[in-house]
Amino acid sequence: MDIRELLKQDLMVMDLQATTKQEVIDEMVHNLFVHGIIDDEDVYKKDILAREEESSTGMGDGIAIPHAHDTAVKTPAVMFAKSAQGVDYQSMDGQPAHLFFMIAAPEGGSNTHLKALAALSQVLLNADVVAQLKAATEPAQVQAIFSKAIEAKEAENKARDEREQAMAASERPYLVGVTACPNGIAHTYMAEENLHKAAEKLGVDIKIETDGSEGVGHRLTAQDIARAQGVVIAADKKINMARFDGKPLVNKASIDGIRHPEELIQKVLDGKAAVYHAEGGAVAAEEDDNNGSTWSNIYKQLMNGVSHMLPFVIGGGILMALSFVVESYFGGANSEAFVFLNNAGNMAFAFMVPVLAGYIAESIGDKPALMPGFVGGFMAMVYKGSFGGAYIANIQHTANSNAGFLGGIAAGFIAGYLIVGLRKLFSGMPKSLEGMKPMLLYPVLGLLLIALIMYFIVNPIFSTINSWITSFLNGMGTGNLVLLTTILAGMMAIDMGGPFNKAAYVFASGAFANDPKSVTAAILMGAVMVGGMVPPFATAIGTAFFKNKYTEEERRAGVTNWILGFSFITEGAIPFATSDPGRVLPSCIIGSAIGGALVGMMKVGVPAPHGGLWVSPLATNILGFFVATIVGSIVAALILSFWKKPVNE
Repeated sequence: MDIRELLKQDLMVMDLQATTKQEVIDEMVHNLFVHGIIDDEDVYKKDILAREEESSTGMGDGIAIPHAHDTAVKTPAVMFAKSAQGVDYQSMDGQPAHLFFMIAAPEGGSNTHLKALAALSQVLLNADVVAQLKAATEPAQVQAIFSKAIEAKEAENKARDEREQAMAASERPYLVGVTACPNGIAHTYMAEENLHKAAEKLGVDIKIETDGSEGVGHRLTAQDIARAQGVVIAADKKINMARFDGKPLVNKASIDGIRHPEELIQKVLDGKAAVYHAEGGAVAAEEDDNNGSTWSNIYKQLMNGVSHMLPFVIGGGILMALSFVVESYFGGANSEAFVFLNNAGNMAFAFMVPVLAGYIAESIGDKPALMPGFVGGFMAMVYKGSFGGAYIANIQHTANSNAGFLGGIAAGFIAGYLIVGLRKLFSGMPKSLEGMKPMLLYPVLGLLLIALIMYFIVNPIFSTINSWITSFLNGMGTGNLVLLTTILAGMMAIDMGGPFNKAAYVFASGAFANDPKSVTAAILMGAVMVGGMVPPFATAIGTAFFKNKYTEEERRAGVTNWILGFSFITEGAIPFATSDPGRVLPSCIIGSAIGGALVGMMKVGVPAPHGGLWVSPLATNILGFFVATIVGSIVAALILSFWKKPVNE
């Protein structure tokens, strides 16, 4: 299928009326629906917006290529629209977009049409084509411009293939690379195209593997990689990296391949690219630079541990909470049901901190760091005392060391960076001894060093810190407790699943993990849970009772948020916050904070780390739990809904 067949004249809009990004998407999606290209506007628009959340499809130079492939698309098509005044589309260069190409691809469509769609983004890299399109006034002109451009592009691609076949005999520098993005329709091929152009300009031969929707194109062979002087990666998703072991490698996002291709290639040519070592899965300084600031990396590493830990916290915590209910109402501590539930919960809790530490370490030092991380986390939980004390390995929660949760976090980071250090230490070993590293050196030295550090440093230090925190929480007066629950609950609504939200949850769940029977820890869990339920409930209430203030799509999302709110899934409010952060976030923060304050005042304890209102029977004050949630949600809903303007305004 040719791109010229997909770029249908009857779909073209030469005088787009939209003035905002949202209006552009609404107008173009509706046009596709009217012409029978899609059969469900809402489904298709949802996928378009989801793609925009990953990164803007405003490519710069006045071009935007919104795209999606899903079940709503009946037939593949490309819709062209032109805006004379330009629209702020959050483009990469910050400039207004004038030319819009909305790509509609059916889910499970053939590779042929996906390749044709990818060709569109390559043609649009030609500045002459863009200038001609901006000057066009009739659909027939647009079609003619593309016909001419595609013929020229096909000739250029044929010449490039011939050059690639002759590269083996060329004396020019030779590089390989990979481009990839989550959808694999636009960014993947635009990055490929620009890297090819930059290489030609710099007098370099380059072969680019594309990992797009239609599969892998121009796959790199072992011979290609072996001959290459270096590697350029411009990708937004995981690719096969191990094959580049020992090669100088630049690893950036696909947008860098589009906007700064010469810089990426030049960095390899100048010998400034870090050498990639697949053994530990790290690219020294280059990948750190790609991933952001030091604090950003620490947060990602911590969240890797937390995400693996949560099932243990949730499953173990809820079973333990149920055991306390059984103990109180159905037979006491000697009943078989209590013993079974309590032991099952404790078993899960025994793995909680080791898993947290192990996967923090794994995110830093890859697989060799997993074992030292697990052991360090285990030592933080089961060893009591430090210098000369009694050491008891017991998987019951009563064996928790004073190092506890915080000590486990420290163990994870220490174990991860220990392996990074060992990798650098042994980097000069002969190749013949490479097999000794993962099979002997890393396990033995990693275990020895983490054990020494935990025994002599981490446990003694964190025993003091953890004991102080526990004493502080247990000794809090009502005023201080209300202040803390207010802050924690408000944090849950600041970014709805982001760093503030996770920090509040980790703090409360950490206190609960250290002492599941602590009344204060249960109250902190209650505050966090109420704070996390308010945003989805607030948007559900607002869309139900103030329908004129919300779009039809928002009203449908509001129905779903009743269930998400009940289940303590804060992320249900994210679409609302994304479209109107200036009103949604302040309203929800205020409502969540009020709910948290009520939890502290009424001493609402929830001895379970998750579950929302489903675990309300476990609460120490069931009525207070419902009151705090309802009041906070109503306050947030009223502030938000009175603040918003009617949709038609």
